[in-house]
Amino acid sequence: MVTIDGDWAVFSFYRPGAKQVYLAGEFNGWRTGDINMFSVGDGNWVAKVRLPAGEFRFRYCADGEWFTDYAACGVEPGRFGMDSLVVIQPRSLKIGPGIQDQPREDNICVA
Repeated sequence: MVTIDGDWAVFSFYRPGAKQVYLAGEFNGWRTGDINMFSVGDGNWVAKVRLPAGEFRFRYCADGEWFTDYAACGVEPGRFGMDSLVVIQPRSLKIGPGIQDQPREDNICVA
């Protein structure tokens, strides 16, 4: 599952028994080892990544095996199987004095 909080994407992955879990995607050139996920207990792993506005494909790599997040913002076929999607919306801008930003609500992506 991916939760969006402003420019941050919080990736949550359930893989009990995993020894090492990485997040990899278009935002890091699909490199495993760049973004470590951290165990928060009970088989749950988490990583928080700041991303620019846009749509990014990603997958999880647990102990050398790739996994798709079907509870992400969507999925689509990739070169090596189904890729998950995370979508970061553009932030609103202040237009002038006295005009307030319209803050985005926290979003949870679901397929």
